Amino acid sequence: MVALCWLRVVPKAANVWLFNFGAAVEQRFGKRYRLLKTEEFSSVFALRKQRSRTFLQVLQSDTNAYGHARLGLVVGKKAAKRANERNYMKRVIREWFRCHKSELAPYDFVVRVRQRFDRSHAMEVRKELAQLTLPRKS
Repeated sequence: MVALCWLRVVPKAANVWLFNFGAAVEQRFGKRYRLLKTEEFSSVFALRKQRSRTFLQVLQSDTNAYGHARLGLVVGKKAAKRANERNYMKRVIREWFRCHKSELAPYDFVVRVRQRFDRSHAMEVRKELAQLTLPRKS
């Protein structure tokens, strides 16, 4: 009985959002920004347009039909034996891509981890990603 009275007395809170959901949708890393199918990966591997650095190898297609950049990740057990290490490496790469996807050319990118990295090398990996994927300024 007390709970029913409480529901009647307390006014409903106003629907006020302190967060701009329109901006959040733009920052998401949804399926449309990922390479998901084997054929999509195969088409990028077939072109063999690649660049490498110490930790990463980036393969890219010349264009795609989607009008925005898409990302595929390859982190093998040779790079890191433990799954939590591989997941961390994928997380760093995905987060960088999510934050910079508007600056990237509309290509399909496959990023392959060549060498294991941890938190101490994460900033260096981000710099490598920028060098390998962002268009060069002339």
